[in-house]
Amino acid sequence: MTTPPTFRPLRRLLLAGLFTVAAGLAQAQGSTPVRILVGFPPGGGTDAIARILAEKLKEQLGTSVVVENRTGAGGQIAAQALKAAAPDGTTYFLSHDHSISILPLVTRNPGFDPSIDFVPVAGLATFANVLALSSGTPARSVPEYMAWIQANGGKDTIGIPAPGSIPEFLVGMIGSRYKVDVQAAPYRGGAPMMADMLGNQIRAGVASVPDFIENHRAGKLRIVAVIGDKRQAVLPEVPTFAELGVAGLEDLPYYGFFAPAGTPAPVLERFNQSLARVLAMPDVREKLVAMGLTVGYQPQAQFTARVRTYTQNWERIIKASGFVPK
Repeated sequence: MTTPPTFRPLRRLLLAGLFTVAAGLAQAQGSTPVRILVGFPPGGGTDAIARILAEKLKEQLGTSVVVENRTGAGGQIAAQALKAAAPDGTTYFLSHDHSISILPLVTRNPGFDPSIDFVPVAGLATFANVLALSSGTPARSVPEYMAWIQANGGKDTIGIPAPGSIPEFLVGMIGSRYKVDVQAAPYRGGAPMMADMLGNQIRAGVASVPDFIENHRAGKLRIVAVIGDKRQAVLPEVPTFAELGVAGLEDLPYYGFFAPAGTPAPVLERFNQSLARVLAMPDVREKLVAMGLTVGYQPQAQFTARVRTYTQNWERIIKASGFVPK
C-alpha cells in the first residue's frame, strides 16, 4: 500500500523524532554514570561480583559505573529502587534468583512485580547454595553435624542471608531428612551472617558458594554440602545434597542483570553486548570462577526464558511446602 503524499512529511517527522530520542538516550548513557544496584551489604558475594564487573563495564560503556548497595529485606529495597528508576539505561539491578524469582512468591506485598516492572537484560552465571559449619563446630560432614545436634539437645539454629529464601527452605528440608529440630535464623545478607559464623556465635549457615569460598579455603569454616546435580568444580571434595538423600535441589540459582520496564531495546542491547565482552575476558572469568560461579553468558531472550522456568519450578516447590507468604 502506497503512503498518500499528504502523510509522507508526517512520517518523516515521526521517524526523525524516534532517531533523535534514540540518539539522545545513547548520548545520555555515555555521559551519565551507570548505577548497578545491589541488594546486599558490601563484603558479600553479590557485592564482590558487581564490583568486578563494574570496573570492566566502565571501559566498555565509556562512562563511570558505580555500585550502589541498597540493602535490606533480601534485596526487596534494591528491587523497589529499580522500579522507581527512570527507564533510560542508566540503572541496572544485579540480582540472583532470590530477589526476582523467590521473594515475590513468599512476600504478600513486595512492592514490585518482576513480570511487569522489570525486564531481564542478560544472565551471567549460576551458582550453588551450600551448608557450611563454623570452626567451633566439631563436625566435619553433614552426618557428623546431625549426630552432634542429636547429642546436644536435638536442636540448633542455622543462619541464612534472608528470610523466605531458598536457604530457609533448604534448612527445613535438612531438618525433615534427618529428623532434627533446626531453625533458620535470617540475617540482612551473607556478610553479617559470616561475621557471626567466624565469631562462633552461630554454628552453621546456608548461603551461596561466593559467600563462603574464601573462608572455606582459609580453613575458617567448612563447606560440607552443595546443591545441584553434580559436585562443584571449586569444591570437588564436597558432596551434593542429593548424594546425602536431600532431593529436589538440582536446579541451580542464577545471577543476572535487570532493568526498569520500558528501557529502550537499543540501550539494553548495548549493555548486553558490553557485558558479553566483559564476561569473555580471561581475568574476569578467572575471578568469578574462583568465587565459585559457573560463568555462562545468556543473552536477553535466553535469560528471560531461564528466569521464567526457574520461577515456575520454585512456585511449585513453595506451594507444596505449605509456606504461607508473610
